[in-house]
Amino acid sequence: MFDKVKKNGTELLGKTNRIVEGTSIVGDIVSKADFRLDGELIGNFTSQGKLVIGATGVIKGEIICNNADIEGEFHGKIKVLEILNIKASAKIHGEVAVGKLSIEPGAEFTATCTMLTHNKEVTVKDGKGSE
Repeated sequence: MFDKVKKNGTELLGKTNRIVEGTSIVGDIVSKADFRLDGELIGNFTSQGKLVIGATGVIKGEIICNNADIEGEFHGKIKVLEILNIKASAKIHGEVAVGKLSIEPGAEFTATCTMLTHNKEVTVKDGKGSE
């Protein structure tokens, strides 16, 4: 009567996790769903969904995801398999590898950039991200 249906990764897409302003995390985050960060993350982030770094958000570390919008600060290495949108208020420092790139005028972009020729979906297995 009340059988629980096990949710797979596609059912989680469209749902968003959120780290609010004033929150600081030291460590790694692995998520199958979309993620919005308005706080600070010092560590690595892996997701099958979309990452949004809000205007007050700061990440220092490595990111692997399918899509990303950045309004805040990022220092490190980022790999976005599909589309990376960099907003005018963003500050990007490090290494960038993307499928497609959009940068608004006014953004601070001090990074090496590599365009990916093959798109593979990010998969999350046992808390580790891989392509």
